[in-house]
Amino acid sequence: MARPHRAGGATSAAHASFDTESEEWVRALCASEAERQAAVERLHGLLLRIARSEVNRRSPQLAITGPELDDLAHQAASDALLAITAKIGGFRGESRFTTWAYKFVVLEVSAKVGRHFWRDPGVRLEGEDWERLPDRFGFDPARESEWRDLLAALRRAVEEELTERQRRIFVALVLTGVPLDALALELGSNRNAIYKTMFDARRKIRAALAANGYMDHDMLRRP
Repeated sequence: MARPHRAGGATSAAHASFDTESEEWVRALCASEAERQAAVERLHGLLLRIARSEVNRRSPQLAITGPELDDLAHQAASDALLAITAKIGGFRGESRFTTWAYKFVVLEVSAKVGRHFWRDPGVRLEGEDWERLPDRFGFDPARESEWRDLLAALRRAVEEELTERQRRIFVALVLTGVPLDALALELGSNRNAIYKTMFDARRKIRAALAANGYMDHDMLRRP
């Protein structure tokens, strides 16, 4: 585990609005060396549990398991620990300390998941493989004529109704299967912005399908 920097300028007195647990975390992380080191070890353990949970949740998109996946979690926890201890003086108690710390490690996991995905030289952001959709969404082969018609209408809506950015994000997430974290990294964006763009794209697509006599479909609820 990397040794974190000692927080510079951190106040020794806890803020009056801190809850008891948060006050204890801040006090211990700004205490003398022995007590501070013990708090750092506890915090790293907490961050590692969060990181492992996050990478395991996202692992189906990464095609990695075992030691490599756990190494990614360790990296995220260690980098989050460095960021937290460096910024401990900026903690103001608007949320619990553990909630504040959680955001750091989730952000690190997202960044590392995104970078790992693009390490594969075979990955392409562009490309529209519409033939993948029936298998991906589990369409019943016996109803091929029905969903072929729907897919044709969907494709027209994507091509005619979406902005260039909406279309690019829809294609990457739905047709190419790029993980959201990886797409955010590639586009220099963030998860919330990608979610918002995809939400707006779905709304336009549903409106176009409805205008042409198609009912809403479960496939439009998926990324």
